[in-house]
Amino acid sequence: MNKTTSGWIYGLAGVLIFSGSLPATRVAVMDFDPVFLTVARAAIAGVLALCLLFAFREKRPVRGDIVSLIIVALGCVVGFPLLTALALRHVTSAHSIVFIGLLPLATAIFGVLRGGERPRLAFWVFSAAGSAIVCSYALAQGISASPAGDLLMLAAILVCGLGYAEGAVLSRRLGGWQVISWALVLSLPAMIALSFATMPQTIGGIGEPAWIGLVYVSLFSMLIGFIFWYRGLAQGGIAAVGQLQLLQPFFGLALAATLLKENVSWSMFAVTLGVVACVMGAKKFAR
Repeated sequence: MNKTTSGWIYGLAGVLIFSGSLPATRVAVMDFDPVFLTVARAAIAGVLALCLLFAFREKRPVRGDIVSLIIVALGCVVGFPLLTALALRHVTSAHSIVFIGLLPLATAIFGVLRGGERPRLAFWVFSAAGSAIVCSYALAQGISASPAGDLLMLAAILVCGLGYAEGAVLSRRLGGWQVISWALVLSLPAMIALSFATMPQTIGGIGEPAWIGLVYVSLFSMLIGFIFWYRGLAQGGIAAVGQLQLLQPFFGLALAATLLKENVSWSMFAVTLGVVACVMGAKKFAR
């Protein structure tokens, strides 16, 4: 198996894991405060990451890697989880999942700016087409959706795209799981302190689904998914493998409909099928 194919396989595994993030977050914010959920998931994942780094005796990042790790932490550890948690208080997970269709374009743009990649013109056409489909869907919702929720999701996409691209470049030197682990450890002291400061006064009213959501976003969304995702981006190319996230709405909508019993309209499926077609075209012209 060549490096590019391996990268796409790792990337797809990461997308499958990330697909459960928004539904799990939606369940968790029903009982948990969004700020607490953000810092608690980072603290839990950070403790596990610290144990992994210690167990495998990984070498510490050099001074020049610290800025990149801070960018990864701000984008992926804090920014995206917090902004999506806030957005999911205004919109359903099914609605928010469609915005993930914008993430590949954001990742590709930052891949050019931070990773020095140069995809072909046709790649940008397909990538922009997929994003345009997503934006058209959001605008078509009109007053039935929440402008605040949509703006929060757009901001989340931007910071996450930057975090993905920065982490992918860094993972070429440090390794995929090492990058997210060091980013989590770097933010661990602040996340632990904020967890205690924002924790609920009582846990009596917190239901089992919220606890399950917290566990999922802490273990899978915050750590395990990144192990596959960063390795896939590093091996297959940031812009190319990043287009796999156009498939995430399809998996996420299925979870929202089956697990949360949320309404998934035909327009949502149409949008999803459109972006799936775009990812196939983008893949062909990524290099």
